[in-house]
Amino acid sequence: MTLSLIISMSLFALAASLSPGPVNLLSLSCSARYGAKAGLNFVTGASLGFILLFLLIGFSLHQILDVLPQLTNILKWLGAGFLFYLSFQLWRDQGDLSIHQNQSAPRFMTGAILQWINPKAWLASVSGIAVYIPNADTNDILIFAGLYLPICWLSLGAWVAMGILLGQYFQSPAKMRWLNRSLATLLAGSSVYILI
Repeated sequence: MTLSLIISMSLFALAASLSPGPVNLLSLSCSARYGAKAGLNFVTGASLGFILLFLLIGFSLHQILDVLPQLTNILKWLGAGFLFYLSFQLWRDQGDLSIHQNQSAPRFMTGAILQWINPKAWLASVSGIAVYIPNADTNDILIFAGLYLPICWLSLGAWVAMGILLGQYFQSPAKMRWLNRSLATLLAGSSVYILI
């Protein structure tokens, strides 16, 4: 594998991971509301969940999707439905900053599972593999995944940092409600965009 291909894969991973999407918005929301520890826990689960999905697609699933293209549509609609549900829950949150807030913080497994129903994660995996390693060579898949993991984690970590900064400003329930509803609207909008 050439250095130029590694750089190109890294730039693709950065663009796919850093661009706004459902997991990015939830990383921001989680850290604004629950702090750095909860945000990083969620991000770590999301990053590892994505890499497992990426490896599965790289080693076998892209062949299944070639044979059953309608599976992509089913996954897209299921994922969008779940994202609408998450945006509804975020919209309903009253912004109460009580001492019991850590009980409802998104967890590691929430992040991991969310990537498996996140249409953006599926598209990033399938398109990245199709463009950069269409022959799905084992070593190339492992190298790409090895590049993607830290880039994904750091990119989502940047959203956590933004959330922490916003969380310092949004210390009242009214301001937190405004932030939650703004993020819920963006999350719902990203779901609609996925379906178009």
